[in-house]
Amino acid sequence: MVITSAEDITANLVIEALIERDVRVARVDPAEIGDALSFGARMGAGREKWAGRLRTPSRDIELDDVRAVYYRRPTPFSARFAHLPVREAEFAAVEARHGLGGLLEDLYGAAYVNHPAAINRADFKPAQLRMAAQLGLAVPETLITNDVSQARKFAAEHGPIVYKSFRGVPREPADRVAAIWTQRVAEHELDDSISVTAHLFQKEVRKSADARVTVIGRQVFASRITAPADTLDWRGGDPDQIGYDPVEVPASIERALRAYLDRFGLVFGCFDFALEAVSDQWVFIECNPNGQWAWLPDSAAMAHAFADVLIGG
Repeated sequence: MVITSAEDITANLVIEALIERDVRVARVDPAEIGDALSFGARMGAGREKWAGRLRTPSRDIELDDVRAVYYRRPTPFSARFAHLPVREAEFAAVEARHGLGGLLEDLYGAAYVNHPAAINRADFKPAQLRMAAQLGLAVPETLITNDVSQARKFAAEHGPIVYKSFRGVPREPADRVAAIWTQRVAEHELDDSISVTAHLFQKEVRKSADARVTVIGRQVFASRITAPADTLDWRGGDPDQIGYDPVEVPASIERALRAYLDRFGLVFGCFDFALEAVSDQWVFIECNPNGQWAWLPDSAAMAHAFADVLIGG
């Protein structure tokens, strides 16, 4: 079962790889609950796990037949009920999340890549940075605060510093995607507006390039990412000026990444590193436990790595 939205191009690659191997695949977006998705599951009277069926326009699925789940990016339940009055919409979304969502996250005996609970645990930058540091990875000097005096002191001690958002920004009208890229911040720019919410500041890493390391099961895929000089965040640059080259991951880094996934209960993760310009040291930036990878040069091989993991259970 692939749990995701209909527009998920990344998931399509995995589905194609599974179909090539004659694996039965069901794509399910839980937010289609209603006429396009009906279900029923029972337990009790001697049953120790949920048994029942889930039906979509193209699939009739026996829940007990599901052996593996690729949990990607389903449409939020809130979008499904946006036409209802606010109170009713909130109630319906919460009930669907805990009812249908609860069933799909508790398919007994199924392997998850990754389980939503594990994704949630590993999705917070404070936990990511702490885990990386404990595993011996280099981590930038970091401050999380809403106190302007602490922010100014940090900038004075460690400048130049950068600001990073924790989760980006909400979607704009017409479903457009907005983003806040990593940006430099000067001490004089820090004011009392910092008190409104949490902010993440880090000492800037003077880098020669970036590295994206994608670990899928026991397979590791790594690219060195180069951008024009003085590019702070390559994600916000011109895609035609971004270069991707295979790079060998140091053995100590690879061991730490495997341990990182194990400790969070993950099977897959997208790790970002900054490569220091002078020492070429690998500096941990973050790990997306449900990241994008379809745009990378070796995406076809990654799709088959996902198929390996899902078939292997």
